[in-house]
Amino acid sequence: MWALCIGALIILSITNWVYRWRNPRCDGKLPPGSMGWPLLGETLRFFTPNTTHDIAPFIKERMKRYGPIFRTSLVGRPVVVSADPDFNYFIFQQEGHLFESWYPDTFTEIFGRQNVGSLHGFMYRYLKNMVLYLFGPESLKKMLPEVEEVAIRRLRHWSNQDKVEVKDATASMIFHLTAKKLISHDSESSSENLRANFDAFIKGLISFPLDMPGTAYHECLQGRKKAMRMLKNLMQERRATPRKHQSDFFDYVLEELKKEGTILTEAIALDLMFVLLFASFETTSLALTLAIKFLSDHPRVLKQLTEEHEAILRKRDDASSGLSWKEYKLMTYTFQFINETVRLANIVPGVFRRALRDIQFKGYTIPAGWAVVACPPAVHLNPTKYEDPLSFNPERWEGIEVNGASKHFMAFGGGMRFCVGTDFTKVQMAVFLHCLVTKYRWQIIEGGNIVRTPGLQFPDGFHIQLRKKDALNLEDA
Repeated sequence: MWALCIGALIILSITNWVYRWRNPRCDGKLPPGSMGWPLLGETLRFFTPNTTHDIAPFIKERMKRYGPIFRTSLVGRPVVVSADPDFNYFIFQQEGHLFESWYPDTFTEIFGRQNVGSLHGFMYRYLKNMVLYLFGPESLKKMLPEVEEVAIRRLRHWSNQDKVEVKDATASMIFHLTAKKLISHDSESSSENLRANFDAFIKGLISFPLDMPGTAYHECLQGRKKAMRMLKNLMQERRATPRKHQSDFFDYVLEELKKEGTILTEAIALDLMFVLLFASFETTSLALTLAIKFLSDHPRVLKQLTEEHEAILRKRDDASSGLSWKEYKLMTYTFQFINETVRLANIVPGVFRRALRDIQFKGYTIPAGWAVVACPPAVHLNPTKYEDPLSFNPERWEGIEVNGASKHFMAFGGGMRFCVGTDFTKVQMAVFLHCLVTKYRWQIIEGGNIVRTPGLQFPDGFHIQLRKKDALNLEDA
């Protein structure tokens, strides 16, 4: 009898727990949706790969069923997902007031508990200003010749190969430049393969968070540990033998650590260097890979882009001179091309925030403490804003100046956390495209099919053969 009573109590407790899980308490009307299975939620569906340019099936199916704002549960947390342009923009603008930056514990474990994305208020603004020391306009002007020199050298090397795997080649090029500016690491001569640790990290970045040997997530954590060990060893070496003059960003960071009363800690500094190394090369190489794919698929766009860059060469007094900042700022069609590339690339599939208090929006209540995910792909592929949104059409940006995020374009985030590396990304892409289209022609050898996970999209196994063009006739026709 007692066994039956205890069994009944257990069943009632489990039933009540499941009911509470699927019907969370709220002082108002929650957005529609499903919380999925207890604890697991809808995590598995969220991580299902997508092989198209379109909005991920997880988001698209729920938009049709529930509308642009819906609730779900990911990795054990209640989440409101927004594909609504107005709500997304509201989220960005209310950073620090109604929302704060937040990512699941698994992401925090990967990027570090002191990473810049997890910090708030004055500490975040302090780190942002530090990064602007490296990626601000004045620094980029000085960096332009170096960016061009790296692109020229790499393209020359690729043209002597039978085929080039574009994603790996562009990632290697950008990592070489970024690691040199950040920590004076020369990937071509160093005995330590720093990038290999980041490759392992990236492969498991968007994977089911199961930390067991053999899983992608485990390899991701191991990649981070090895990269962080290298950075920590470098910090100890620099401290033991300090340089007379600052030669890279790491020297600047170490000077900040020495200052009396500094709020910067060693842990924050190391996490900052790790995130900068990852973000500055991985996202840009993905965008460049897709840019080459789009140019291969759209000859008319390639022709117009080539004409713009050949016109730059024709207008020069000295044909052998490098790109100037003035020439860079005049690349009108190139910037339209870049905007359209990152719109369709949707490299950042979701921006995580947490509600600081109960928030009312369009008749719904988002309870305090709930996670909120703004979904840029749903905004970028909205047919009410972008005609034929899945087509690649740089001309749609004609006459539109993009200096930051808007309700309908948030490829680089928005609000106070608008990506400080945006201009650096555009410089790298524009300079590389200039060197590519004026000096080389190419053909696809194999691959190019789109593979997209919730975090990354890229042409899988995309190989090209690159060959130098005949010398450009600089005389006016």
